[in-house]
Amino acid sequence: MKKRDVKRQAILETAYRLFRTQGFDRTSVSQITAEVGGSKATIYSHFSSKEELFVECMTAAAEDFIGWVAEQVLIHLDATETDPGAVLQEYGAHYLKFVCSPDIVTARRLLIAEATRSAVGKLFYAKLGALRSHVEAFLSRFMDSGALRRDDPRLAAEHLRGLLEAEILEPLLLHARDDSPGKKEIAWAADRAIAAFLRAYAPMG
Repeated sequence: MKKRDVKRQAILETAYRLFRTQGFDRTSVSQITAEVGGSKATIYSHFSSKEELFVECMTAAAEDFIGWVAEQVLIHLDATETDPGAVLQEYGAHYLKFVCSPDIVTARRLLIAEATRSAVGKLFYAKLGALRSHVEAFLSRFMDSGALRRDDPRLAAEHLRGLLEAEILEPLLLHARDDSPGKKEIAWAADRAIAAFLRAYAPMG
């Protein structure tokens, strides 16, 4: 890893820890600089603003998940494009495991808290565009093959996300439950969500 990349990673790790424990407002660039070393200019050479740094911290884990979608889900489309259920169930279980993990739940709470007071909401939404585009792409492929009803793939992707998050995520975000869902609970919730999605987007006739 290059020296510049090592420094960037150190900034991200330090900033993420401080953001999680102190929140966005109480964490300053000066404080991050004091722990990482160097100057504010060093941080601003990697990130244009504190808001951008915050979003990068919050989405670092998402990068791995986006890579999994691209590398593991899409490559199976040719073999399973007549059966969207198999691909969508695999994707759904992994998606729920990701969004319900303690780190991602914490990050999402922080993002929601800051979304109305700064640009972080818009920045985060734009950052996850890559994930949305991957999901839209494989839904569009199923629509092209006739396995799903033809409709707006972007809207279908939002419906899929909403169904997957409906059972488990909100109680976690609101501290209505403290335990993370286990593998079986995630699998059952994903199965129910995908079944509802497939009924909604079943081919006409």
